[in-house]
Amino acid sequence: MRPRMNSRVYIRPIGFAPGPQAEHGNAVRLAGGMVYASRFAVVLRENGAVTQRWLAAADTISDVLGRLPDGVGAEAEAQWAALRTAHPPLVLRERTVRLDQPQVMGILNVTPDRYSDGGRFADIEAPRAEIAAMLEAGAAIIDIGGESTRPGAKPVWEGDEIARVVPAVSAASAMGAAVSVDTRKPAVMEAALDAGAAMVNDVSGLMHDPRSAEVVAKRGCPVVLMHAPGAGGEDLHAGGDYDNVVLDVFDHLRSRRDAALAAGIARENILLDPGIGFGKTLAASTALVAALPLFHALGQPLLVGSSRKRLIGALSKEAPAEKRLGGSLALALAAMDAGVQLHRVHDVFETVQARNVWRGLRDAALTDFSDLPD
Repeated sequence: MRPRMNSRVYIRPIGFAPGPQAEHGNAVRLAGGMVYASRFAVVLRENGAVTQRWLAAADTISDVLGRLPDGVGAEAEAQWAALRTAHPPLVLRERTVRLDQPQVMGILNVTPDRYSDGGRFADIEAPRAEIAAMLEAGAAIIDIGGESTRPGAKPVWEGDEIARVVPAVSAASAMGAAVSVDTRKPAVMEAALDAGAAMVNDVSGLMHDPRSAEVVAKRGCPVVLMHAPGAGGEDLHAGGDYDNVVLDVFDHLRSRRDAALAAGIARENILLDPGIGFGKTLAASTALVAALPLFHALGQPLLVGSSRKRLIGALSKEAPAEKRLGGSLALALAAMDAGVQLHRVHDVFETVQARNVWRGLRDAALTDFSDLPD
């Protein structure tokens, strides 16, 4: 087939199996994790519109890829390889975080206006007990932020953000935690990394300030690139207009991945986050959650942060943030079913418990019932 203007291809896992034996081996281990995919949709998008869609199994997808237009075949092959790629552990200073199973990232906000915790941790003495509790509960990473990113929140001067973040980072690092700093400012990144942070979580996908990519590349640390429609400005939620939210977010994250690579950031240090709730309607956010397996085709580990998000309130009679535990767990489990590696949450104990039960059920599913004793 001839290439057409602005042709793009996407491979989305749509059928799942409890284990490869359920499909007589005709299933792939998604991103090296605990989820197995057996059926796939190969989607062709031309000039912004989906024009063709093929269905394939693991043993027939090569035939489908061979029918694609010239110019997208190489990308399709790369996505198919990415879906089957096992990611190495994250190296976070002295700590390593395995990515062959779901891991929990605990949220620590040291902002005076954060809606979900009321600014309880703005005082440096207060975070210590919370850090200890999250570590004891099983958090693999503590994510510390000093600027609210909720709609309408005012920007924070980098000096104030540093003053909020650095003491908490130092405390968490001294307690043996693997620490991520949630910021979009290069000066804050540098100060936090100097204080013991080992990872950067940038809600702007390194678009807020071009110097951020230089900092991450120079430090050689892992970085999370999140999608937000207003990532280049002060309002992360601005400009949330999409032709197809799932494919538009996929394209954006692909471009941010490629920009990070071009800036000298090692591929194994790049993680991607679709940005649930950032500049997205309820319908857009739920569509992204449903389509999470697609994002493994980008070849990077995934992080999802849907804890206590407004979409939970919208689906549960406008429950306030402090009463969204059930919805947060439902979204976390949906992301685990999609093979997402990192789950950024407020309620660490409950999410780790849910993850442990989920993992136990996954392990049990790998045992073929025909092999069980009488």
